[in-house]
Amino acid sequence: MRTRTFPLPWAAGYGLARTLLALATLGTLVFSDAATLFREVAGVGRYPLCQGVNASGAFCTVSSDHYDTVRWLCCLVLVVAASGWRPRFTAIPHAYVAFSVFTGISIPDGGDQITWILTLLIVFVAIGDSRRWHWQPSQPLVEPESLHRSLWALLGTSAIVVARVQMAVLYFQSCVAKLPHAEWADGSALYYWINNYDFGAPHWLRPPLSAIVDHPLGVAAMTWGPLLLEIALAAALLMPQRVRWMLLPAGILFHLGIAVVMGLWSFAIAMWAGLLLLLSPLGHDPDFKQLLRRASRQPTAAQARNGESAEVRVPA
Repeated sequence: MRTRTFPLPWAAGYGLARTLLALATLGTLVFSDAATLFREVAGVGRYPLCQGVNASGAFCTVSSDHYDTVRWLCCLVLVVAASGWRPRFTAIPHAYVAFSVFTGISIPDGGDQITWILTLLIVFVAIGDSRRWHWQPSQPLVEPESLHRSLWALLGTSAIVVARVQMAVLYFQSCVAKLPHAEWADGSALYYWINNYDFGAPHWLRPPLSAIVDHPLGVAAMTWGPLLLEIALAAALLMPQRVRWMLLPAGILFHLGIAVVMGLWSFAIAMWAGLLLLLSPLGHDPDFKQLLRRASRQPTAAQARNGESAEVRVPA
């Protein structure tokens, strides 16, 4: 009987994505008080709305006087999740906090939405992860539990594949949704974004950026460059891994630029997590200790084990 192999999903690579997702939501909750997060929205009502499934969010379980208490409890959950401790036990509370923030606050952005979606998918990876810390390297399958772990591994790998497809669709939609607008088609859109007083560049950054967008070639490059990058990221799953590695720093710098110019830091951190899931190979298990001590260039025991712990076999 033929068998097929697929990588084990419980690796430090997905752990780093979990940490970034937790830090994205943590930043929103730490640097925004309850009065900022929960406001009246004209024509809608005062948030949290607590209607339908949204009523199960954490902020709907208490009165408005206790929003800040719940906010700090959510921060505690996120700190533990970001630390990487016991992903099997912290993944569901982490996803619940992400859901509570996305459905509860008055003005959620795309980062809050993608954080909720990715943390939900990661639950299906983490519940089969028996490691103490998600920074540890993958552990090989051991009899007699190999069949049980193989099923969990298949579920976790499938969830990561769905997350990768979600990210590819997100970038595709982000690119094609801009094309019907004349400002994006003619290459002038970034001129208006940079000079927008609500969402544009901060005052200290406006002079150099204005010097670029005031030039026809400069504004065209800044407008069409992101479109080309987004469509490349949308097609990344069809590209060789070496090309995906080249796209990763480009995507990180792209979202860093958005964060610096528009102040969308939680969005940028969430998208960095999504980029790691999209562009890293399945079961990617980087050795962070070696990365921090690159000068030594000595192979570690974790590297030696990677060959035997990187994949699981299932009947074809």
